[in-house]
Amino acid sequence: MFSKSKINEPGHKAEDTTPKPATETPRAPTGDYKPAAQPKAKPPASVLSSDLHITGNLKTTGDIQVEGTVEGDIRAHLLTIGESATIKGEVVADDVVINGRIVGRVRGLKVRLTATARVEGDIIHKTIAIESGAHFEGSVQRQDDPLSSRGKGAPAAAPAPQQAPAAPQGQTS
Repeated sequence: MFSKSKINEPGHKAEDTTPKPATETPRAPTGDYKPAAQPKAKPPASVLSSDLHITGNLKTTGDIQVEGTVEGDIRAHLLTIGESATIKGEVVADDVVINGRIVGRVRGLKVRLTATARVEGDIIHKTIAIESGAHFEGSVQRQDDPLSSRGKGAPAAAPAPQQAPAAPQGQTS
């Protein structure tokens, strides 16, 4: 009929009041402490409208969508070339999506030519996709790091073999 409750027993009172508040205190800092910065929301792409004509180079760590005309080089994280866009210059980006026209070299980790793309120039890429209907005139070259300049890798490799044979010649007796 009646049951004995464990709350009234002397040994269980200490266990019931164990450090629940103590464990929550370090997680709720007070004062001017600011927790690690929250990841910022990615800003929207900069859009260059179809009536815009730019003469000069563009450089950003963000995204660009080009609908107009650019005479100059473009460097960005994600570059989207619209169907009405024309680029005359070098394009360098992590991701390049080409719907319009480029006259010049394209360098990117991922390069995609859609059915409406027209490219006159070389493409240096890590991965590439060319849809049926795309017009391309130039060469395609795969590189593990297409964003770095070509000249850095070649000269560094050439002097090392030339120096190695020179050391044994100086050791002759």
